[in-house]
Amino acid sequence: MSTENEGNPVPPAPSAPPVPVDAPAPSARVAPEGGAPTTPLPPTPSSAPGAPEQDLLHSGHAPTYASAGAPQGPGYGSADADHLQGPASQGSAPDAAWPPPPPATPSYADGGSGAGWGDSYQQQPAPAPSHRSGSGRGGLIAAILVAALVAGGLGGGLGYTLAKDNDDSSGSTTVSASTSGGDVKRDAGTVAGVAAKAVPSTVTIEAESTSGEGGTGTGFVFDTQGHIVTNNHVVADAIDGGKLTATFPNGKKYDAEVVGHAQGYDVAVIKLKNPPSDLKPLALGDSDKVAVGDSTIAIGAPFGLSNTVTTGIISAKNRPVASSDGTGSNASYMSALQTDASINPGNSGGPLLDAQGNVIGINSAIQSTGSGGLGGTSQSGSIGLGFAIPINQAKYVAQQLIKTGKPVYAKIGASVSLEDSTGGAKISEQGAGSSDAVEAGGPAADAGLKPGDVITKLDDHVIDSGPTLIGEIWTHKPGDKVTITYERGGKTHTVDLTLGSREGDS
Repeated sequence: MSTENEGNPVPPAPSAPPVPVDAPAPSARVAPEGGAPTTPLPPTPSSAPGAPEQDLLHSGHAPTYASAGAPQGPGYGSADADHLQGPASQGSAPDAAWPPPPPATPSYADGGSGAGWGDSYQQQPAPAPSHRSGSGRGGLIAAILVAALVAGGLGGGLGYTLAKDNDDSSGSTTVSASTSGGDVKRDAGTVAGVAAKAVPSTVTIEAESTSGEGGTGTGFVFDTQGHIVTNNHVVADAIDGGKLTATFPNGKKYDAEVVGHAQGYDVAVIKLKNPPSDLKPLALGDSDKVAVGDSTIAIGAPFGLSNTVTTGIISAKNRPVASSDGTGSNASYMSALQTDASINPGNSGGPLLDAQGNVIGINSAIQSTGSGGLGGTSQSGSIGLGFAIPINQAKYVAQQLIKTGKPVYAKIGASVSLEDSTGGAKISEQGAGSSDAVEAGGPAADAGLKPGDVITKLDDHVIDSGPTLIGEIWTHKPGDKVTITYERGGKTHTVDLTLGSREGDS
């Protein structure tokens, strides 16, 4: 992997000052030479190009996760609340079939005077030799200069001797620390302390398809049986007969296999083959109790740089995020935790920790502006907008995948519009393949919802689009009771319903 230097070339050092001339004889003075040219300023970097359209990227490190188009508003995609989607261009979700088409969103990413070094010394004129004898005024000046030089030499020698004697004495004023600063920083509860405990339980995942394509991501130890939790898009290349490995910070590498994966949630579980007996699972926190402003610590392998630790805060909660893998057939939705901890391609699947070292999310996506990453890839880097799947949701999904190998999704049984808007999630007039937009006998139908109704709230969460509704529904489990607020004919209505379930991605 090559790297690119960031910054300007170092300019040449300034020229040395002229050597002083002993005992000048100021007789016939000559005009001084021109001052030495000032050291040139370092080259000025060219102006940055205009910022391109923003891309929302899944942060897996692989060229195959190249970004597609990008949304301009907060609704990062679209789909229906029951995986019922239609083409984004048509603005409605036709059907309950899975997988949904990709939303109009980007894809995975696994983007005067004084010189620069100070003014040069000015060349002083060299005095011309005197044609007078030493008995004149010139001789007197020379004698004074010699005396000054001798006095300077004596002073310098005396100062060196005194300094040397002082260093050798017990009266030195130098103070040595009893302990190093690092010992303090590694106390429990500090970033260094959390990292020292958590990093050994993270792995760098390499997934390779049968055709040799693949990329790098991150995962973390979920239990002592060898299960590792990561993103679906990190391991997608290895699902159908590909190769999968997990490498620990101590350098030990293990072959692994995919136990189960959920495209919609973008969560996957892999299992180490012949796992070590000393695995230490990371403690899982409670993402529902996370507050904006809480400290965060992210661990991952950005651009393949394994075991990288970055810090930040929770900058927002319940952020609706939808993204696709760019193939035109898959989409993922989340009501994400937003963090400004630096997250880059390769961080995908890694843990987002709180200040105590508990996992509160799975780093999954980034918002990015430019293209071109470390080593000249086409991927973009962090601009301080990273998104993580809340751990409460990911824990439930992982447990289902370990138990059955298939994901289970909560649903309301209705197709919603794919259009990005701020007015809510509108139930479509018709579902996919001419099916009913409201599933007969489903939760929405039982609650009296009809095509054309606009859902504006789910419990206390404001719903501004179809993707937002899906993300919020998927933070719940099948069987949960929720309150739906909707508009019909200019009037607002509220109804309670019990979420249904659907198994699998297809």
